[in-house]
Amino acid sequence: MDTTFQIIRDIAEDTDGIITTKQIEAAGISRTRIRSLLELGFLIKEAQGIYTLANMLVDEYKLIQLRSEKIVFSYGTALYLHGMSDRVPHFIDATVPQGDNVSRIKKEHPTIRFHYVKKELWDIGIMTIKSPQGAQLRVYDQERCICDLIRDKQAMDMQLYIQAIQGYFKLENNARKLLKYGKKFGIEEKIRTYMEVLS
Repeated sequence: MDTTFQIIRDIAEDTDGIITTKQIEAAGISRTRIRSLLELGFLIKEAQGIYTLANMLVDEYKLIQLRSEKIVFSYGTALYLHGMSDRVPHFIDATVPQGDNVSRIKKEHPTIRFHYVKKELWDIGIMTIKSPQGAQLRVYDQERCICDLIRDKQAMDMQLYIQAIQGYFKLENNARKLLKYGKKFGIEEKIRTYMEVLS
């Protein structure tokens, strides 16, 4: 058992403390052994096929992202990860394509606020960024964040909205990319107005 657990521990050190059934089996460890480690309290089952080590601090963002390859961190969470907001999010904002079934994830993670977008608009501006704990995460780039804020202004916290918009236009920004995205989302004119007023 000691050797088995050491192998799993080594895998976990390379994967931000999160291990999947696939990774464990690839290391030659059976599902029976996985069950034994769960019963002994060495492993914790986080979701179907996803485990963490009992005494290891786990990156919540990474754990959530592993639940679906369609999850992209967005809105307030993306602003925080980009350093465009100094407010640690109470809710984790994530965007998925319309029609994606995330009901199980919602049930298990009530702190996630899901946003749905047309499939053809979902992948605009996806990039990777490091979480505060160092895991690689899928997140929308700054220009996509600004477009989302402008599109959903009525639903946004105004303090967060103003801080992000003003901060973006005061710093060096990619106006070309922003306008390109704005055209796809049908808000190009609104963006031009912001650029005139704030640049």
